[in-house]
Amino acid sequence: MSLIKPTRRSLLIAAASAVALGSTGVTPARAQGLAPTPTMRGGANNYLPGAPIVERIGSGGFWMTGTVRRAGDGMPLAGQRIQIWAHTTEGHERDPHSHGATLTDANGVFRLEMPQIVPAFGQPHGHLAYDGDQFETVFLRPVMASASDTSLQADFVLQPI
Repeated sequence: MSLIKPTRRSLLIAAASAVALGSTGVTPARAQGLAPTPTMRGGANNYLPGAPIVERIGSGGFWMTGTVRRAGDGMPLAGQRIQIWAHTTEGHERDPHSHGATLTDANGVFRLEMPQIVPAFGQPHGHLAYDGDQFETVFLRPVMASASDTSLQADFVLQPI
């Protein structure tokens, strides 16, 4: 194996490059802020303002879960009200008894049990909304991979007002 000996010229070029790029030769990464979640088309369909905070919607059996974080720094947001509604085995998404709200815990996590979601307009989907007064309103309409799924997760990143 032969060794390559650096020349004075190659050392000067390397030194000049290091000065131009910084001592590590790498430009430091800049933190990118966490972008807010955009409202989804159709997310506000059949929204009923002021749905009550409930322990469970109907007889349960299906779990709607997710997280709520602040845009920019990604900090979990506790005590945020998330409204949930859907077309289920117990009612249509426009029925008041198919709506309920829950609050996020200390880690920004929400979880609400509800009846099994069934397809409406050909797709099994849920509706969720953050509609408080500290952050911009966001409506989500996530679609399930399969009508036989027993849970659906939706995450919010909220933009302060």
